[in-house]
Amino acid sequence: MTDSELDRASAVTPQLGKRERLVAAAVQLLHQQGIERTTLADIAQAAGVPVGNVYYYFKTKDDIVAAVIEAHAQQIRATLAAIDARHRSPKNRLKALMGQLAGQSELVAEFGCPFGSLCSELDKRGAAAGLPTGELMRLPIAWAEEQFRSLGRAEAHELALDLMAAYEGSALLANTLRDPTVLSGSARRLDSWIDTL
Repeated sequence: MTDSELDRASAVTPQLGKRERLVAAAVQLLHQQGIERTTLADIAQAAGVPVGNVYYYFKTKDDIVAAVIEAHAQQIRATLAAIDARHRSPKNRLKALMGQLAGQSELVAEFGCPFGSLCSELDKRGAAAGLPTGELMRLPIAWAEEQFRSLGRAEAHELALDLMAAYEGSALLANTLRDPTVLSGSARRLDSWIDTL
């Protein structure tokens, strides 16, 4: 959530090992092109790795997708831990999360939410592939629920769902309309809503 996909793309450098370069390239390409349109050859080329070497690290495309899910999950956890460390109050933490998400408005307008888009695509194929379809959404929802609970809200789970639904809906509209201001405006309104709690 903190780094844009483009920042991650620049991380696909020779200093990383081949597996890490493959995962970083896959993170970027799956966001930009989707799972179905991205081939193992695309990933290998973006990572600067011979396509034959891909199979040394990943036996199937679903193995790479699972590595991408884990990379996103690690990023989400790191972002939430950093927010926890920098902000003392639950309101400020929630607002910081909205700021992090809104900071990606240009990228989201172009390619969609990195997590929401992937989760939606995974849901369409996840049961057959055995991939965790909702994992990337559960992490921020559970974290937001903790923040709302710390504010003494009995309906903490519902508020967390509302918060993420508002963000994901705005991300979808920003992408559909190719208008980053949809997401940044929604983040400002969510900030105001958090202040009223």
